[in-house]
Parts: sequence; C-alpha cells; structure tokens
Amino acid sequence: MWKPPGAKRRPLLPVDWPTVDEAAQSTLFSPIRLGPVTLAQRTWVPAMVPWRATEDGEVTDDLIDWYARFAAGRPGAVVVEATGIRDIPSGPLLRIGHDRYLSGLTRLVDAVREAGGGETRLFIQLIDFLAVKRRPPAEKYVRRFLRLDEGHRRRLAEHLGTEAPLSASDDDLATLLLAGDDALHEVVLTRSELSALRYGYRESVTDLHRPHVRDLPQRLPALFAQAAQRAQTAGFDGVELHYAHAYTMAGFLSRLNVRTDGYGGSIGGRLRLPLEVYGAVRAAVGDTFAVGCRFLVDEVVEGGSRVEDACAYGVAFAQAGMDFLSLSKGGKFEDAKQPKVGQAVYPYTGPSGYECMPTVFSDETGPFSRNIAAMAQVRRAVRQAGEETPVVVAGGLCEFRQVESILVAGQGDIIGAARQSLADPDWFAKMRAGRGPEIRRCLYTNYCEALDNRHQEVTCQLWDKVQLTDPSVRRSRDGRRRLTAPADEAAPDEG
Repeated sequence: MWKPPGAKRRPLLPVDWPTVDEAAQSTLFSPIRLGPVTLAQRTWVPAMVPWRATEDGEVTDDLIDWYARFAAGRPGAVVVEATGIRDIPSGPLLRIGHDRYLSGLTRLVDAVREAGGGETRLFIQLIDFLAVKRRPPAEKYVRRFLRLDEGHRRRLAEHLGTEAPLSASDDDLATLLLAGDDALHEVVLTRSELSALRYGYRESVTDLHRPHVRDLPQRLPALFAQAAQRAQTAGFDGVELHYAHAYTMAGFLSRLNVRTDGYGGSIGGRLRLPLEVYGAVRAAVGDTFAVGCRFLVDEVVEGGSRVEDACAYGVAFAQAGMDFLSLSKGGKFEDAKQPKVGQAVYPYTGPSGYECMPTVFSDETGPFSRNIAAMAQVRRAVRQAGEETPVVVAGGLCEFRQVESILVAGQGDIIGAARQSLADPDWFAKMRAGRGPEIRRCLYTNYCEALDNRHQEVTCQLWDKVQLTDPSVRRSRDGRRRLTAPADEAAPDEG
C-alpha cells in the first residue's frame, strides 16, 4: 500500500479504559434510534468482505461463523459485507440478486440473532459494481482486444515520422505498437486504451457508448429495491446502500461523473440516481425497515469529490428520509497501484486507499481519528439543515476516550470500528464490563487488508494462529490460519 510522504511508524494511542460505571454512563453505550430501529448502543461493525461465500455467492457455514462471532461481542449493529444485487457471476462474494439466496441469508440472520442474544441489529450492504478485468499481457491486449482504427495509424505515423503505418496491415501495426515504449503508447492509444493496457479493462459510469452502462439509471432502482425486499424477507433490520469507494453508485456521485443525460455533470445530476435508488427501495420496504447509505467525505483522487460535495449529499439524503448516513473516505480505482500482469487493479493501494484504511506507518497526522474533521463537517451540515439523521463515523477508532470524545463533541453519532472489531470482536463487551486491559488491540498494520487484496479469507494476525491444533477450529483453505477469533467465555453473559 502507498504511504504518505514522511511516513514513519507511529505509536498506538495510549489507552484509558472505562470502569463499569463510566461505561454505563457514557454516550457510547447509550441507545440511539435509526428510523424504525433502535440500537442498544452506538457501536457499529462496518461491512468487511471476508471471502467466505461460495463461488456462486451463497452463504456458507464459515460465513455464518464470521458474523455470529461479531454478534457474540454484542455491538449495537453489524453490517454484512458488500452484497451483489445482480444475479451475475462475481466469485466468492455474497449475493442477493435472486430468491434462491434467501434460505442462506435467513440462516445467517438467525445465527446472528442467537449469538447476539437479540441485542445486536443486523444490516446488509447492497452493492452494484461494473466490470473490472485483470491486467492482460501486452501481446494479448494489443492483438486480441485493441480495436485498431485510422486514428491509431495516423498518430503512430506522426510519432514515428513515417507514413508506413498508414498502409500497414493490422498485424504489422500491432507489432509496431508492441515494439514501442511508454512514450509511444501514450501518444497512440486513447486514455481508456492506455488504462486497459496498464491496469486492465475497467468500465466507468461515463461509458455512455455502452448500452448497458447508459441504461443503468433505468435498471438499478428496481434491482436495489428487489434486493432490499429480499433482505427484509430474510429478517434483516435494514439495508445500507453502498454509495462509496470504487463502485457504481459512488461513480454517479463523483465529480468525475460527466454524463450528459441528466445523471451527471452537476451536484443535482450526480445525486439524481442515488436519490431515485433510495426512493425505489423505500417504496418497496416501507417505513418499518431501516434504509441508509454509506458514502465518501472525500474521494481524494484528482478531480474527485471533496467534503463540500459530501455535505450537499448528506443534506440531500437526510432530507429524502434516509435513516442513517455512514461515512468513509477514498478507496478509488483512479489512483490505485498498477497490478501485476494477470491480476486485477485493487482500489486500496494508492493515496485514496490509504486514506480509507490508514496504518501506523503514517505522516504526522497519524492514522487515528484521521478523517473525523471532515466527517464532522458533513454531520454539521446535516444538522444545520434541520435534520437529525444519525451519522456513523469511522477510521482508526479504537480507544474509549477517543470515541467518547467524538460523540460528546457532536462530531458523530455512532462509532464504526472495523479493524479493531476484527482484532477483538468482544472489545465493546469488555469495555462495558470494566475489562479493558484484556482487549486485543489492533496493530493497524493492515495485515487483514493484504489478505483481502489477494482474495484470501480475511483474518487477524493477533488470533489466526491460536489453537490451530484444536479439531473444532475452522481453518483457512491452506490450513494455516483459524477463521474466527477465539471465544471469550465471559463476554456473552455481560451487559
């Protein structure tokens, strides 16, 4: 992963865990209402993709164990991973694009209800994504995928200073391209062709020349609505519409969205489809089912949306009636590291990816509460607009005094903690019970994120080697890591 200039290893935050009485009187462990749903406490486990679904997107026993383990720590809410709304092949990513997924999702909900003693609320994140292909060998790309035209011939002839390319066969033209250097490719290939050669082919919401992309505004509202209805049928408490990071709906919200069909080019145009999707979902599930979204306070990439845009989006979503707003930052394709040949580009390897999941290898700002100022700005805009929609904040949140001060200062309403919850799913319960010193503290080295990058089952280095000889412990496919954190005997009976 990219590191900011001047990065060096920064220390973890000093800790001062609460007593039982302090925890009981804290804002963190007080209830909050999200539309029709009440959280018993303001603790939130955000969506993480654990790579435990089947290749067909079905729920597995390993996936159920993963979510039940988080629920056993009794957080206010757990958000199930980004779940595809289309019934299309997408590897071992969870899906909800057909009724055949309902039985597995219902089993998942039942397991979480049991593990969490009915206390933890369960949401599922609904996502759509466009095509992203692996980076091809140059020979394969140029000879099989590149559509050569007169523009290529003319630009190549001008660059080489010879008219030979104008009359060359396609095969000879491809040979000239393959023999060229980066400077030649930058002159001859279009921007999208150069990107496909260097990073692999990737669709964008601005590809209006592609009918299936042009028609997204006509298709997506119904697909999201149908997925939300399935989530409601399966027993979830609500859905989180995924409008963040490198995916379709985030593409519509981006300043880089210059669509000319009324669905881009201005704040109103960029908001149009996200609001239409929300409207379709709300109409499908009614007012007794929570509906919120996750979106970015800053895309970080050149030309992308900034916090001013996020403030406008947050106000619009709140005024439309969303029950919660969950904030993140970065995680985009546009500045991602070039993948190796045969691998797909990963949107958490560049500066925007770093800002999404900052590590202890940081600049002077450090990784802890790094994004809170921007998130607080969005919440403030929502409040100034007269809306009380709860705002979930996240990013290096891992210590009681840190998160309590955020809530008390009105910088956020709910604390989202992914990596610390992965390190110790019982950390909320341990805080409430006055057992703070027993908490396994996340090291913020992104060991887990590196596994995600390789599409391997996500685990934590603090526990994945523990009790591996125990025959009851489920292990990764290579047998080298346990798939869930060790049980905490005391946690289930607390609180």
